[in-house]
Amino acid sequence: MTRRRRAARTPLFLLLATTAACGGDAAPDAIKVGAIFDLTGPTADVGSDYADGMRGYVDWLNAQGGIEGRPIDLMYQDYAYRIPRAEQLYTQFVAEGAVAFMGWGTGDTEALQLRIAEDEVPFSSASLSHVLGDPAEAPYNFLVATSYTDQFRIALDWIASNHGEGTPVVALMHMASPFGLSPSRYGGVEFAEALGIDLTLYEMPRGAVDYTAEFSRIRQSGARYVVFQNTSGPAGVALQNARSLGLDATFICLNWCSNAQLVRIAGEAAEGVMGTMPYAPLGVDVPGTRVIREYLDAKGESIEGRTNAYTQAWWTFAVFAGAMRQVLAAGDELTGANIKAALETFTDFDMQGVTVPLTFTPDDHLGAKGLRIFRVEDGEWVPMTEFIQAPAMP
Repeated sequence: MTRRRRAARTPLFLLLATTAACGGDAAPDAIKVGAIFDLTGPTADVGSDYADGMRGYVDWLNAQGGIEGRPIDLMYQDYAYRIPRAEQLYTQFVAEGAVAFMGWGTGDTEALQLRIAEDEVPFSSASLSHVLGDPAEAPYNFLVATSYTDQFRIALDWIASNHGEGTPVVALMHMASPFGLSPSRYGGVEFAEALGIDLTLYEMPRGAVDYTAEFSRIRQSGARYVVFQNTSGPAGVALQNARSLGLDATFICLNWCSNAQLVRIAGEAAEGVMGTMPYAPLGVDVPGTRVIREYLDAKGESIEGRTNAYTQAWWTFAVFAGAMRQVLAAGDELTGANIKAALETFTDFDMQGVTVPLTFTPDDHLGAKGLRIFRVEDGEWVPMTEFIQAPAMP
């Protein structure tokens, strides 16, 4: 039987003491973990930094001696945001012995959720689709950041609380993908209705280099708020379009465009943009970013050009590392089922200030339900609020 122990506020040195290799010749006792990254597809603008963060974490941990003396063999490839390729690589890496998997996109993660459960492979993805945190639907998926739906609820609640008189009119501009629709699809529309918000969705076609037509419709609707569910590249272009049209609106990015890259692309058009940011940027001084900065310094690199996607990837793997350590320290076999059981004991798991403490249970895999809202001031993302918990449906 699996021995399960409460994991609350695990010390940093215990949480981070795991290691990884980059899919080369693995040691005989290596712990194999599969991963897919988008390095060349439509979300590569944020996917590349996420991949660097996960590989950086793995490299740093290798130097620490591994989990209970065992290194991690991180098997990964670029899947270019193509669902069939993701399914192929998942099958390959599991066949090669992966006991856990690090995914990326919403479409491929949702497509894989039944196979993940059948194979008993614990899976964490860069996708924060709300349904992936429901063990009844996705028993082996775990969200280690605030879901898109909860991010959207936090943004809508802020709008409703700060709007003043009249009905808030909100435009949700989203990527044409399951990722883009996720915030509205899993409770966002109903939440807006409950708050008395007039919400309209506007698709952002992939590959578009101008969103003037969409903003013409948004202006006609009378929207005073525009929320982006897209990556930083398209959102940055859209902000430039909106500013050039003189659109008087408050702009809010959900997490995949709340980053330094958005500011580099949009320039002055990014000033005043708000962002629901589950993970701290590397410029925010907390213990969980300090360890990353120290690692980069030791490699002769800097945080320049790095985004909070790097932080998110680093700490996503760290959470699974904590579960693996718990299993091995208890003397249990390192299987997917035992890793899952260990994760489900995490209560107020200390994330060293990069995000809210995580809690998983057998009935709830939405580990984080809060975040801070940031705002761009003088070209930098600065905290606008303390950590806010996602509101429940009124």
